[in-house]
Amino acid sequence: MNQRLIKTEGFMFAVLGSALYFSNGYSWLLFLLLLFLPDASMIGYAVNSRTGAYVYNAAHTYILPLLLLLSGYLLSLEWPVLISLIWIIHIGLDQMLGYGLKYTTGFKDTHIQNL
Repeated sequence: MNQRLIKTEGFMFAVLGSALYFSNGYSWLLFLLLLFLPDASMIGYAVNSRTGAYVYNAAHTYILPLLLLLSGYLLSLEWPVLISLIWIIHIGLDQMLGYGLKYTTGFKDTHIQNL
């Protein structure tokens, strides 16, 4: 049940983020270029599993992109809004596909499933 709920949540964030992004007429090319940028956070695993999990999880929670979205909205700046929407879509897609936040025990141990 929890797994289905998290995947549904991810789906909803991906759909909502996509609707907001594309209804504002933002660039498809920029979308494609930045969609997988949060996965660069896997570089933390080059240090060790603990560092990798912390860095990866920081890039894969909604906290930072929502703060960026809020700041862009409050400051009437377009670039933080479009970057945050792409970031939110990425996280949503990851959750929808079952890729969750990582435990420090290893990359394949997530809060959704053990890959």
